[in-house]
Amino acid sequence: MTESPRAVLAATFAPGESAVPAARRFTREVISAWAAGAVLPQAEQITEQLALAAERAPFEVVWGHQGDAVRIEVRQKDVPAEYTKAPTVPVEEWGVTFSGQLRVQWAKLALPGSAARVADDWTREESRGSFWLGFLADASDLLAGTLDPDMVPAIVAQIVVPRLSVWCAVYTSDAGLGPLRLSYLWHADEARIDSLREELASIEVPPPQRPQTVPLTIGDYHVLAVPLLARGRGLGVMLLGRTDRFPDDIIQFAEDIGRRAALAMDNARLYAQQAAANRALQRSLLPPDNPEVPEVDYGVVYEPAGETNEVGGDFYDLYRAGDNGAWRFAIGDVCGTGPEAASVTGLARTTLRLLAREGHKIAHVLVRLNEAILEEGERARFLTLLHGEITPTASGMEARLISAGHPEALRLRQTGEVEVVATPQSLLGVFSEVTFEEDIVELNHGDVLLAVTDGVTERRSGGRLLDDDGGLAKLLAECVGLSAQAVAERIRRGVQDFAPEPSADDLAILVLRAP
Repeated sequence: MTESPRAVLAATFAPGESAVPAARRFTREVISAWAAGAVLPQAEQITEQLALAAERAPFEVVWGHQGDAVRIEVRQKDVPAEYTKAPTVPVEEWGVTFSGQLRVQWAKLALPGSAARVADDWTREESRGSFWLGFLADASDLLAGTLDPDMVPAIVAQIVVPRLSVWCAVYTSDAGLGPLRLSYLWHADEARIDSLREELASIEVPPPQRPQTVPLTIGDYHVLAVPLLARGRGLGVMLLGRTDRFPDDIIQFAEDIGRRAALAMDNARLYAQQAAANRALQRSLLPPDNPEVPEVDYGVVYEPAGETNEVGGDFYDLYRAGDNGAWRFAIGDVCGTGPEAASVTGLARTTLRLLAREGHKIAHVLVRLNEAILEEGERARFLTLLHGEITPTASGMEARLISAGHPEALRLRQTGEVEVVATPQSLLGVFSEVTFEEDIVELNHGDVLLAVTDGVTERRSGGRLLDDDGGLAKLLAECVGLSAQAVAERIRRGVQDFAPEPSADDLAILVLRAP
């Protein structure tokens, strides 16, 4: 008999490259919210393995807390009954079940500590003393453990049930404005959630004011309405229900939890808004789409660093140079992150495109760009840049390159030979008097030109960098015969395998291949 979970959190993911990383982030949020950090590494690995097996179609990740264990389910509809390997991480149980068109892969992780102690911690009722101080401290830790505004109501409800009430309903409004809506509902008896939801649909929720016992008839429950107020704004209301009246000390605890929950909710919303603004700004600094480049096979990978995708200084671009059939490309890295770096990134991208449209040679373009950066004064940031022009030829294509202080550009021949093809020259935004000379590189059919930012070459694992002893060239040598995008993905995978932990630097990869 399967034990009913005491808490359940779920999220749905669309197929694509971001599905697995997003599922891992969701798992980190859940495990942190449940203060089950001891099993976080195993939980993330299991999530990744199950998500990788399911990433070709939409899937749902469901985490359940069973007191002495946590259980993950990855659910999919209308997928074939393929053979499933056992998780490589030690688990208590695992399996695959089918119900109609639904396929569920699942695994169970035991939590450290005795089941009896965990069960007692969930059911014990004390109203005074050090226990409640610990309870409030734990509540604060749980609320501080997430920056996802959609998860805060779920955490709040699971904090107060069954400690303060039999059930909890959290109402919020979009961005703290507009009508209240039910964001999360939790009952000590999970089987009664649906019926309680129907009863709540017929009541009028009081506006966020002060904690009050409201005259609501919801079965046999007394109901306490606790406002969620933060920084002078009403973000929502928390309704608590219990069969007996609310003692004064419980009301005080509920009010305290409400204040902490509202602050966590407001912080999470501010964090989400900033992350959305960063992503929008980052998108504006990259090409709006992937152009169709005649007679050139290309691939790109771009990954901003940080959980909020903070606006960084790495960028790439690929655009038509004029009417002569030539195309220009650029991959650069502005020193620093944030608005200052973004302003230089935007300046560089606009200047490169504008001067190319006016017919300037790439050497002159870099001189003009250097002047434009220095004119920014205190806002100026130095910039490393690999800029070039590619033209199709009978044997493949010709590339004219300038490396302005940028990591080495590499050429991969079909024989597997890898060589550096650009001479290091002065970076931009430092010296007022600079000159540049073009390097001419011939790419025969099947040859590959690789350009990366230092998020690749300086990827660190302990005391080693990825490019120590020609590490990047060795990775590239393994890519003979691959398409440009496959080469870019192979380099990215090599970076991730070299140091699995998240990078503190942006990553950009640009690959050009003569078909």
